[in-house]
Amino acid sequence: MRPPASSLDLSALQLRLEHPFREPRLLQLALTHRSFSAEHNERLEFLGDSVLNLAVAGLLYERLSDLPEGDLSRVRANLVKQDTLHQLAVALGLPALVRLGEGEARSGGHKRPSILADALEAVIGAVFLDGGFEPASALVRRLFKDVDITPRMSAIGKDPKTELQEWLQGRKMNLPIYRVVATSGAAHQQTFDVECEVAEFARAERGIGASRRAGEQAAASAMLAYLKTL
Repeated sequence: MRPPASSLDLSALQLRLEHPFREPRLLQLALTHRSFSAEHNERLEFLGDSVLNLAVAGLLYERLSDLPEGDLSRVRANLVKQDTLHQLAVALGLPALVRLGEGEARSGGHKRPSILADALEAVIGAVFLDGGFEPASALVRRLFKDVDITPRMSAIGKDPKTELQEWLQGRKMNLPIYRVVATSGAAHQQTFDVECEVAEFARAERGIGASRRAGEQAAASAMLAYLKTL
């Protein structure tokens, strides 16, 4: 297993993040995959996902002032998708710092987009816990400063979660609720069984994927298939 990142490694990362942590343990936790330890980054990832979405929404509200809500949602979906977050994580140098269990490391986990995207969200969550929303939002803005954000992004194909959200919002319904129902497999080859519930229809559909995100997309796709039969 990879040893904990040294204090020098963490100090260098804090310089790149432009956020000096009052509690460096939060940053170390953000870099810890579930295959490495029972104390891992998934709760921070959950928090960081929400912080990221809010910060990106504020950024788009300012930059794309003429774009309607639906198009803004599609642009945001393209900015916070796994591929984009993976690229940002690589640029930050996270592949060399993420702590993985032996099996996950051997199978190439340090290069796996889902692990690196999740780690970046966890880092954002750690900054939020350490300093509040303003430093976390400032970090998100720095991460995206070189990304060419244009209205054309709204024309890129929608992923199932975005399409489902827009379908429900267009009918004044609540957003879907996603839950991880079960996980299976070894730590480095897990599959996630995810449930997507739409309260107004008292209906839940499930999907399976190699990451929580992939499971959510599969569940959203199943829910859309059901809704389109009504």
